[in-house]
Amino acid sequence: MESSLSSSSSSSSGRFKLCDQLELQEFQDKYIIRSLDPPNPGFSICRRHGNIESFHAETISGSPSKISKIYGVAGTIRLIAGTYILVITSRKEVGFFLGFPVFKIMSMKFLSCNEALITFASQEKRDEAYLMNLLRIVESTPGLYYSYETDITLNLQRRYKLAEGWTAKPLWKQADPRFVWNRNLLEELIECKLDQFILPLLQGSFGAAKLKLKEKSATITLVSRRCTRRLGTRMWRRGANLDGDAANFIETEQLLELEGLKSSLLQVRGSIPLLWEQIVDLSYKPRLRIINHEQTSKVVERHFHDLLQRYGNTVAVDLTDNHGDEGQLSAAYAAETEKFSNVRYVSFDFHHICGSSNFENLKILYDQISEEFRDQGYFMIDEEGNILKEQIGIVRSNCIDCLDRTNVCQSYLAQKSLTEQLQRIGVLSSGECISTFTEENIKFRTLWAEQGDEISLEYAGTHALKGDLVRYGKQTFGGIIKDGISAVSRYYLNNFQDGIRQDALDLVSGHYSVNRNGPSPFQLNGFESLSYLPVASALVIGGLTLSSITIQQAGRNAQQYLSTVIWAGVTAGALAIVKTNGRQFCSRPRLCGLL
Repeated sequence: MESSLSSSSSSSSGRFKLCDQLELQEFQDKYIIRSLDPPNPGFSICRRHGNIESFHAETISGSPSKISKIYGVAGTIRLIAGTYILVITSRKEVGFFLGFPVFKIMSMKFLSCNEALITFASQEKRDEAYLMNLLRIVESTPGLYYSYETDITLNLQRRYKLAEGWTAKPLWKQADPRFVWNRNLLEELIECKLDQFILPLLQGSFGAAKLKLKEKSATITLVSRRCTRRLGTRMWRRGANLDGDAANFIETEQLLELEGLKSSLLQVRGSIPLLWEQIVDLSYKPRLRIINHEQTSKVVERHFHDLLQRYGNTVAVDLTDNHGDEGQLSAAYAAETEKFSNVRYVSFDFHHICGSSNFENLKILYDQISEEFRDQGYFMIDEEGNILKEQIGIVRSNCIDCLDRTNVCQSYLAQKSLTEQLQRIGVLSSGECISTFTEENIKFRTLWAEQGDEISLEYAGTHALKGDLVRYGKQTFGGIIKDGISAVSRYYLNNFQDGIRQDALDLVSGHYSVNRNGPSPFQLNGFESLSYLPVASALVIGGLTLSSITIQQAGRNAQQYLSTVIWAGVTAGALAIVKTNGRQFCSRPRLCGLL
């Protein structure tokens, strides 16, 4: 690159601000992306080789074939043929975080910056086609948020612990790398020092609600931040990796703003941090299997050491069943946590104690952890920014998926903490709670229910189950129907689509790197080539159909009985093959292993 664009765009207060009004110009040999705000900084990327260079208006010759407005550059990625650049094509403003606008990405598009594919061998062309299909999946990634003016990956308490002047740094330098969804995609832009265009994206959820409490106005903001270290889909990313990073690990911050005061409660969730798997095999609930590994204790130690360093002592709330496969996993988890003085393990069999409708039975859990929960506290600052209270520990909740039961538990604890914060501020008396205010309580519950739906879409592909318990405190008939539909959808997605979706996540997160000189990861051998729903369906449905036809004919002609028996045998054999080889008929990831 000939020169850099590393000079920061700062407001009068010294706060870094990204370019937010961008124009994409398409030339035959290059793309040009430039800011519409003076002095119109920008850069170009070669459409043949993918090389990035700084943009100088006086060096541009010719007219672009197309000009369009874009809202940010999410990064670049190199595949076999060359480079692709990801741009944001539409957005929606969804609220404010500490006074700064936050946007949700509504659509993205990869632009091809290569012309080398025509010289490739047939296998390379097939591989590139598969990888490009993964990019199309990435384009529709749900739950991506960003701000041009502030970093939304950092929670309130951590922001106030950073050195003075940190807000003048480029946003990508301010961000918590655990929660930057496109960190891998930004590497080339960082190398080229295009700080004004480097946009950190957060995957998770963002929502806000205005509350009116005794003539006082308050704002509740709920931010969930998904960790990218073990990014994946529901069945293909379970447990922890060898570094102690848990699947579906999410930090959720509930932020209260009222008359200049700000307070924040943090909770985290994540898969049970052991080495375990639950491989799809066409059954509705595949068996859990704990992986025996010499590093298991170290894995758990690394996980909780990281939590201790970041959040303080941990209360580990385990909401899984105390029997069956879940019970065995829970017992192994309990045994490992006994080794740590800074972790208190609490088992709470949600299904047994709360069932499908007894939401208030969570009081039994709260009574067990209330002392530690209150001691951990929350973070609070006054209107001058003086710290009034700090959160000194964390509640880590999990079920098997860390979705449905976990959402219910976290919303219950958040309500308890919000009541305590409002009592401290003086809005509520010691005998009042947020649930006293019916309309405001509905807004609060809806905020948490919508958050649960969004993070469930990202991990499982459907809305959360048990959403009615969060919204209304009880199960409704409509909720039961919705949960049934979501359960069937999860089954289909987990068995027949999540393998390729996992490949897309591994590619975009950098867990898999494309190596043109290496062997193809997509060459299939043996029975593994018989994959996905069409094969399994054809074997079973075809056999059943032919059996039905021959049975009808057998009723009119005794000679058809032999055909009926034969086709019934074929059907039974097909069912046996599908059952025995269930895993082979499911969509499986090809790029990375389970750990």
